[in-house]
Parts: sequence; C-alpha cells; structure tokens
Amino acid sequence: MDVFLSLMEGFAVALTPYNLGIAVIACMIGTLIGMFPGVGPINGIVVLIPLSFALGLPAESMLILFAAIYYGAEYGNAISASLLNVPGTSAAVITALEGNVLAKMGMAGKALATSAIGSFFGGTISVIAMMFFAPMLSRWAIRFGPPQYFALIVFAFCTLSSLTGRNLIKGLIATIIGLMLSVIGLDVMSGTERYTFGNLKLSDGLEFVVVVIGFFAINEVLRLAYANEKDDYLETASIGRIMISMKEFMGSFMSMLRGSIIGFLIGVLPGAGAAIASFIAYTTERRLLNPKGETFAENDDIRGLASPEAANNSAVAGALIPLLTLGIPGSGTTAVMLGALLGLGLQPGPLFMSQHPQLFWGLIASMYVGNAILLILNLPLVGIWIRILRVPDWFLYPAIVAISFIAVYAASNSKLDITLMAILGVIGFLLHMVKLPLPPVILGLILGPIMENNLRRALSLSRGDWTYLVSDPISITLLALGVLALLFPIFFSKQQDVLAKTAEG
Repeated sequence: MDVFLSLMEGFAVALTPYNLGIAVIACMIGTLIGMFPGVGPINGIVVLIPLSFALGLPAESMLILFAAIYYGAEYGNAISASLLNVPGTSAAVITALEGNVLAKMGMAGKALATSAIGSFFGGTISVIAMMFFAPMLSRWAIRFGPPQYFALIVFAFCTLSSLTGRNLIKGLIATIIGLMLSVIGLDVMSGTERYTFGNLKLSDGLEFVVVVIGFFAINEVLRLAYANEKDDYLETASIGRIMISMKEFMGSFMSMLRGSIIGFLIGVLPGAGAAIASFIAYTTERRLLNPKGETFAENDDIRGLASPEAANNSAVAGALIPLLTLGIPGSGTTAVMLGALLGLGLQPGPLFMSQHPQLFWGLIASMYVGNAILLILNLPLVGIWIRILRVPDWFLYPAIVAISFIAVYAASNSKLDITLMAILGVIGFLLHMVKLPLPPVILGLILGPIMENNLRRALSLSRGDWTYLVSDPISITLLALGVLALLFPIFFSKQQDVLAKTAEG
C-alpha cells in the first residue's frame, strides 16, 4: 500500500503541466537523436546538461528530461536500423537484423509499429519491476564481481550459436573476428600497444560507430548495388500495414514479456547495458521458438523483433536502479546523469529513496507517462518515417553513404576513421558473400574488452588461481548454461537427422 501511495505522489509531480511538457519535448528529442547513426542518448544528455543548469530546472524536472531522452533514443534507433539497416548503437544491431528484413519485404509499417509497441511494453514492465524490486535488485547486482561478469559474457558468446543455425563453425569464426578487432589499442593493464602499427589514433581502439556503420551501412549499400546488378533485390517501396493485429500482439506477448524480464535484469548489472540484453533476449527466442530460416522476419514473424525491442527499453529502467540505489552508474548514459545529480548536490545511494522520495517516485511516474507519450507520438508518425523508403535508389544509396561519412567524421574529426569505415564496409561485404554472420562480429567487438578486463581482474585478485572463476554459484550457473547453449544446437541437429532417416526408412 505504501508503494501505491508513493506512486500517486510521484504522479502528482510527473503530471504537472511543466514536467509533462518537458517529458513530451524530451521524448521527441530522444527519438530524433536515436535516428541519427552514432548519436546516442549520451550525446543528447551531455549537450543538454549545461542548458538545464542555465535554465535552472528543478532536480525532478532534470531527471525527467534525461530519462525521457534516454528511452526515446532507444526507440529512435529502431527507425534507422529497420529502414536503412544502420543501427545507431550496439543495442539496435538485432533490430537491424530483423526489422530491415521486414522493411525489404514491404512491411516497414509493421516493423516500426512492432518496435513502438515492444518498446512501450518493455518500458512499462521494467518500471513496474523497478517500483517493487529496486532495493532487492540493487543488493543482488552488487554481488557481481569480475568472475560473475566473465561468466555472463561467456554465456552471451555461447548463445551466439543460435544466431548461426546449424553452422556453428561460421558463428565461431565470426566471433573470433570480432574479438580480434576488440583488442586493437592499448592494453589497459600494461599499457602495451596492440595492432596499432604506431598510429596514435588506434591507441584508443576502434570506435564502435566506425565499425557498426562500416559493417552495416556501407556494407548494405554495396550489397544493394550488387543485388541490383543481378536483378534480385526486393523492392522496399511498399509500406504495408502501419500496425500489428491483435493476433500478432497476442502471439508475441510472451516474447515481449521474456525480453522485458531479461532486459531489466541485465540492465541492473553495472556496465552490462542494453546491447547484451538485446542479444540475450533474441538468442533466447531463437532457442525456444526455433524459427525456420536465418531470421524470424523471413516467415512474417514479428517475435524476433518484439523481444529485443522490449529488452532495449527495459534495460533503461534497469540501469537506473544501481544509479539511484547504490550511486553506481549502470551505463555510460547513467554515468552522465550521475554527474548531473552530483552537480545539483544530490548523492545517489541506499538512502536516496528515503531522503528524496519526491525525486525517486516522480521519476518512476514520469517513466510510465513517457512510455505512453512515446507510443502516442510515434505510431501516427510511422508513415512519415517510412517515406524514406519512397526515395529513389539513385538518391537513397548516396544519401546513406553521405550520412555515414558525416556521422563518423562528426564523432571524431578523424580522416582515419572515415578510411577505416570504408575498409570495414568492404570487409563486411566480403563476409556476407561467404555467408559469415555479422551479429557475432559486433558482439565480439562489444563484449571482448569487458570479458578481457574482468578475466584479468579476476586472475589478479586470485593471484593467478583459475578456480576463482568458478568459486561462486552465480558463475557456475552461468557457465553451465553457456555450455548447454553451445551443445544444444549440435544435439538438436543430430536428433533432426535421426528423425529424417527414420522417416525415410
């Protein structure tokens, strides 16, 4: 009862005309920010922090502003990912994988409607969970140390086998390529240069924006140009129905629910983020539902898109829990939000909920409101976003390349990054030609440094004792699940072969 009374007080804060107006504007800004490749919520919040202080926004209004931009950008990423196959952030890679297939099949309206509804569903479920379980989950998250994080990353890599169907070798090769790219730069423990070839710019490693735009945007243009020569590229001018049916919603309900729970739990872990959540949510769906073909979308099935989209937005609320209850940022965006809170003289931590109930419950209520605003705003706008597909190919392809070059150069002001983007685009095209999947490459690049750092920290803490990695029930459980995830496709394929031979006999 205390929770509901506190929530009502939070709605009294969130539904004031001033804060409601801020939430609407911030959701629109977040969606626009998410649409541009390489421009994530962290960039929008960084830009708006000085403006917020200059305008003298109250603390609760500032938190509402930042949170609305955060989950607004997560939906905005789905627009460029689905329509142009250009994921602006790592969390949108799976959206590009499934949503772009639907768009090419003339169902772009269904893809964006699924993203909007999945985002709303995941955001709502995660806020409910945050409301009831924040203190308990914060105590659970703090138990994750280097061994547990290492086990979690190993589990994520093992689940990649479901992304490659029965060809496990190709999935492993793609993952190794991603891991090789991830070690470029300075060794964080010793300061030794690795694969930099004496170039200072490479000392910081490969920028994610450079890799993802090269592998997806430039590669996509090369693929489309090649396909047009062969006359086998599927036209994308058809928008399709700008909504999903009640049957499709009910059919994807459990997928969205699983994605929401996975996204929330992964988001609670400091440093894990929406990328890991979306990958694990997607591979879970593939494991449980076993779709025919490389993607769900090939069979006009939205579940492969609904689950990771729910996980993306659910991870946003999850990432706020360690920030508010422990003072530990759960992602780069919440790290920036922590800086803004400290600038206001507020110290997030175990006493934050009791010392600043108006702030905490006002934020919770605003997230309910913000998710509804996103749905109301974006469903009518789906038709406008899809007009991008009506642009003629002779203009669309150069426009994608131009946007890619501008996004990369604006992020780093480096000519080398533009060159690397072009090279990686060609490499991505060659990988496509030999049928090596790109998602494992991207996941290897994202998770490689996290896995390496936690492995070396664990060995440093244990003075080289490898048994320290399996000294905790959480680590043992995650590693065991990873082994099962790796072996299941092999066992399943053998069972299928046996059944096929039996049927023939």
